[in-house]
Amino acid sequence: MIFETIQTEGISQLSYLIGDDSTGTAAVIDPQPNVESYLRLSRQHGVAITHIFETHIHADFMSGACELQSRLGNAKIFASGEGDASYEFDVQQIKGGDSFGFGSTTLTARHTPGHTPEHLSYELADSDSPNEPWGVLSGDSLFVGSAGRPDLLGAEETEELTKQLFSTLRDYYLNLADHVIVYPCHGAGSACGADIGERPMTTIGQERKNNAFLQHENFEEFEKFVSDGAPPVPHHYPILKKINAKGPQLIGRAPVVPGLPPTEFQEAIQSGAAQLVDTRQMLAFGGGHIAGAMNLGDRPELSVWAGDMLDYDRPILLVVEDETRLDWVTWHFAIVGLHRFAGYLVGGMKAWNNAGLPLSMTPQLTVHDLHQHQSDFQILDVRAPSEYQSNRISGAKHCYVAEMRSGVNGELDLSRDDPVAVYCGSGYRASIAASVLERNGFQRVHNVPGSMSAWKNAGYSIEK
Repeated sequence: MIFETIQTEGISQLSYLIGDDSTGTAAVIDPQPNVESYLRLSRQHGVAITHIFETHIHADFMSGACELQSRLGNAKIFASGEGDASYEFDVQQIKGGDSFGFGSTTLTARHTPGHTPEHLSYELADSDSPNEPWGVLSGDSLFVGSAGRPDLLGAEETEELTKQLFSTLRDYYLNLADHVIVYPCHGAGSACGADIGERPMTTIGQERKNNAFLQHENFEEFEKFVSDGAPPVPHHYPILKKINAKGPQLIGRAPVVPGLPPTEFQEAIQSGAAQLVDTRQMLAFGGGHIAGAMNLGDRPELSVWAGDMLDYDRPILLVVEDETRLDWVTWHFAIVGLHRFAGYLVGGMKAWNNAGLPLSMTPQLTVHDLHQHQSDFQILDVRAPSEYQSNRISGAKHCYVAEMRSGVNGELDLSRDDPVAVYCGSGYRASIAASVLERNGFQRVHNVPGSMSAWKNAGYSIEK
């Protein structure tokens, strides 16, 4: 038997390749659009990918099922026919109970609604005992220490999906044996579930004892628990849901990004047709950047924040630190369905400076200076609501960065002319927010590198 886990950093996504070298067949479950890893692994093991399975219509990343199929030629896509699911591309719809053989391993679909109405999980069992699973590919229904959120399809469907999730957890998962290994679609950091644990896999026995979602026998208590713990719904989830149901546009390789010398890059900015993104780290961005740029630093979580902050209807102009990483950067946009690029700045900010073009700066304010001059600043906390409610710098106002796509809520009563100090957990989100504030006319914005982590480590007091 062949079993490989493929982890996509940033969106904390887990996909799987299972197969059998005696029959030369394999399946991929929940692929992301950069499909080279699946092709490489299948060739390494000497198997052909004949089946591509989806657990559900994903909302947090662009499915790679169509992309992978286009690279294979003879593989079929299998997706749920439960819950009135519909697709606008060629797919074999399957139901709970349908089974597939891969040598000595049998994969059986189980309908596990709640995160979505059509959601399927896939049991793994030895072919001579198909009703005694040793593993389950749980998709977004059960996570390590958590479960799939039922509120992504809108308020009108949340109550029914919560009931379905309650039933799935109690009537399906808690009836599996303790030794069954759970292989989820996401790990820690994904917004598809609340507080997902760090481990990439778990067991039913471990979750039976420790997973708070499995401890409720009363639905009303469960419903309140789920509602109270849900993180904010990311902006791009409904968009990706529609893209994945329609069938994502094929990319074929890393997205094409034309190289533009500084003067052409400036003309492209001034045309107003594209959105400007600077992927350098916060200190480099603060030291000098092009006016109007949004700072989305070149880190794995770039995918999440690109999806949450950018306009899907406008192409992207890129500034990168290292042009040799351009493909890496653009794939992180493509993973969340952003693959239209107007160009990148050839030669980076060095070329821009040498061309004598205008430069903007974002002062970086240490936690020590903020503490010493706290009364001189309007302090803005841009962390998630649960983080702000847990602890914060005294006097800080709050606006979650993901809610700042079009500026700042006027209810914050922030002056555009007075100094603003922006902080988050480590400074990454604060730099995004600072760049948005500057783009919206705030004149004296300061980013706080290290942010709450540095504040706490410096021993300064926090408000709870």
